[in-house]
Amino acid sequence: MNVRGKVLKFNDNVDTDVIIPARYLNSSDPEHLRRHCMEDIDETFASRVCKGDIIVAGRNFGCGSSREHAPVAIKASGVSLVIASDFARIFYRNAINVGLAILECEKASEEVEEGDMLEVDFDTGIINDLTSNRTYKANAFPDFVKRIIDCGGLVGYTKEEIRKG
Repeated sequence: MNVRGKVLKFNDNVDTDVIIPARYLNSSDPEHLRRHCMEDIDETFASRVCKGDIIVAGRNFGCGSSREHAPVAIKASGVSLVIASDFARIFYRNAINVGLAILECEKASEEVEEGDMLEVDFDTGIINDLTSNRTYKANAFPDFVKRIIDCGGLVGYTKEEIRKG
């Protein structure tokens, strides 16, 4: 599976409180969360993010509280992938649970710029920066994680497994 998208760049320590501020946690509706995604760190995010865009960030992305709302908000905004140097472990698991693709790649995190166009192959972990003509290597998704993401998250994956018998 490949994705292609424009980069929206963030720094280190993007916590769940800025991904989806606590004042909006009165609803778990993805559309509600989408409208307020990242607004405390970038008030223009919800209006400029396009389906397929890719977030590239620094270290410790998704730190803070363990709210599942954060990856739901990012996924609902249309982001196809988040690449970071590393992720807070609870965010990492929550992202997979909701079917949000994430990759760790320190070099891409450091070198990719806002607005660059990336093409990413989940099977190989190859990240091609089509703007700078640079290539990066992240760890490819294990097959079971690819299946969870392809099914839209853990609930969809479980339903599919039950259906197959």
